[in-house]
Amino acid sequence: MTDPTLSHTAPTLDDLWLTEAVRLTEEETGPLDDAEANRRARATGGSFLQRLLLRAHLLGQRDGLLEARRHWRQGANLSLWLLLLLALLSGAGLGFGALGDGLRPVNVFWALGSLLGLHLLTLLLWLLGFLGGGRHASVLGRLWLWLAGKLARDARAVHLGPALIVLLGRQRLVRWGLGMIVHGLWLVALLAALGVVLALLSARSYSFIWETTILGSNTFVRLTQILGVLPGLLGFPTPDVETIRASGNIAQGLEAARQAWAGWLMGVLVVYGLFPRAVLLALCSWQWQRGRHRLTLDLDQPGYVLLRERLMPTSERLGVNDAAPELLPEPVGGNLALASEAAVLVAIELDDSQPWPPVLPERIVDAGVLDDGQQRRRLLEQLTRYPPVRLVIACDPRRSPDRGTLSLIGELARCAGTTRAWLLPAPNGETLDPDRLDDWQQGLDRLGLFHGEHSPLDWLETGHE
Repeated sequence: MTDPTLSHTAPTLDDLWLTEAVRLTEEETGPLDDAEANRRARATGGSFLQRLLLRAHLLGQRDGLLEARRHWRQGANLSLWLLLLLALLSGAGLGFGALGDGLRPVNVFWALGSLLGLHLLTLLLWLLGFLGGGRHASVLGRLWLWLAGKLARDARAVHLGPALIVLLGRQRLVRWGLGMIVHGLWLVALLAALGVVLALLSARSYSFIWETTILGSNTFVRLTQILGVLPGLLGFPTPDVETIRASGNIAQGLEAARQAWAGWLMGVLVVYGLFPRAVLLALCSWQWQRGRHRLTLDLDQPGYVLLRERLMPTSERLGVNDAAPELLPEPVGGNLALASEAAVLVAIELDDSQPWPPVLPERIVDAGVLDDGQQRRRLLEQLTRYPPVRLVIACDPRRSPDRGTLSLIGELARCAGTTRAWLLPAPNGETLDPDRLDDWQQGLDRLGLFHGEHSPLDWLETGHE
């Protein structure tokens, strides 16, 4: 995903979704270690929303939420394909079940109930839920969400599903999004049923009857004619009164009667099955597209309110800016590739036995030795605002490369165009512990940093070996 603050276009659904997932994660597990993300978001500038989106992107990149989102999306796509396959098989089953093998006459109204009964029942339930506010997703919608979470198989994706529901719920997009899935699946199922019915009617000879014990023939005549009105407008045939009455006693062997009943059955399936689902699918898609462009975050949420002061300091909001630091020259642009030719040397936790600093050319800036948290924060702020092209981090390999030190080296490296680590030689001819030196080398390798014991000052000055 593109850095959400590099342009001033409206945030994408993915940007907002990730930010909401980070908020839910922090609400459940407590605040994340976000010092670096907040610093980089402040340095980038922009509105509070843009800084919030960048912070979430950086935290998601660091903590694996971007990868988890990709897994969740893969699970959602896979579950949708499984449901589509189920819809195809179910629709084909409806078609076969409605007509049978052709050895016996088809009860036309029983076949119609088999094809449209469940469809009409679920459609009625969806409409009732929609009129009731759409708070409860349909069975198919809940099944899709459940399958998406299961197929993602990533523990880090636990908050992605709820975050998406919360985000979409603000514009009432949950019902439109799930509506697209539900009506799309039903449309596929009914198309499969229509295809099977058409294939069977083309390959076999079927006779049609209607049967009743307590109803009169006039009831079936009126019902057949009423149901055939709308299909008739599309050119589908409707059996005449004599054919309808005659079909109640014995299956009509006349070709015209069979064709009239077959055409009527397909017309009713198209008009009362396919057409409503297609219209509702188009409606849900239209509403989804409209609402998606209006999506935004609720910045009044407590989690976002607490972040406002950290991402938008009061002095900055009042327009008071600190003077440019003297330590580092101002870069040409915010992109690291476009930064000025600044080259910086910094050391981490050196004792008095280590001679420092070395003799430096004028073009190299000495950032000193970082010994405490305040110094580290100040330098990180400066490097974030004025990123150098080249950075060398000097380390004393006599110390253990603990997690905090390696984390600091990683933060410093992300503030520069190119970074190298310098493992200083032991003073006074001392011998370095090979095991500890190996620990340093492994830790720096994990960070992806070029390192060595030879002086990299020539490279720092010119960029060449």
